[in-house]
Amino acid sequence: MHTCSLSNKLEIVPGDLADYKHLACYHYRGDAPGGVKAVFTIRPRAPIGSFHKKPAGVIVYSMPVPRAELRNVATGNIFKDLDRQTQLALINRNIRCISRVVIEPRFRGIGLATRLVRETMPQMDVPIIEAVGVMPLVNPFLEHAGMTVFAPRLRIEHVELIEALSIIGIEEDELIDPERMQKKLDALPEPAADFIETRMQHFLKSHGSRRTMPPGIERTRYVLSRLTERPAYHIWFHPTLEVTLP
Repeated sequence: MHTCSLSNKLEIVPGDLADYKHLACYHYRGDAPGGVKAVFTIRPRAPIGSFHKKPAGVIVYSMPVPRAELRNVATGNIFKDLDRQTQLALINRNIRCISRVVIEPRFRGIGLATRLVRETMPQMDVPIIEAVGVMPLVNPFLEHAGMTVFAPRLRIEHVELIEALSIIGIEEDELIDPERMQKKLDALPEPAADFIETRMQHFLKSHGSRRTMPPGIERTRYVLSRLTERPAYHIWFHPTLEVTLP
């Protein structure tokens, strides 16, 4: 079945947390979203084979966190220099946050994540939608849906290790899979293995007791958790709703 025709057989409807829980096992974060304000699911209009009524994907909108590093940059400081109570009230009134987007594996690769974001953001009836996360750096579906990305600056030791990994054939979009990376590290010839081991030790030298971790999957998991801890900030402004200021 052509992917476009498959997408056309799916509709986006209001959902609930049961829809998210049905797909939560496919999300890279294990914790449950908090402050949930809305859930939308994309599902078949009619049975597709044995698949019917179950969500093919889900998006969860939550209340915004009080502080987001790049929010002031993205909004031109409109929430800055206010007393704490006023600032929180304005953020809560004007912003909702995309906290989860999950697509059932059989329906990936046909643009459903982008469609979920693009078609549901206007339904939230707030001037600003934001999202903070690591995965959108790997899969830019939020940008494809019309959001603008603000990426944080990388620390120099992160840049150096990412560049070193690229030299030995491990690219940035592979940094979310420690098992896959470990297999590549284990298969390296001696000169490349020595090179990356030196870079790993340099990266870990400021990580306390972690600096003496031996090579292996646990160290790889830790290194990747540090390399991918820099979430990007995405923002979308409603075309007709204005931010309500004090």
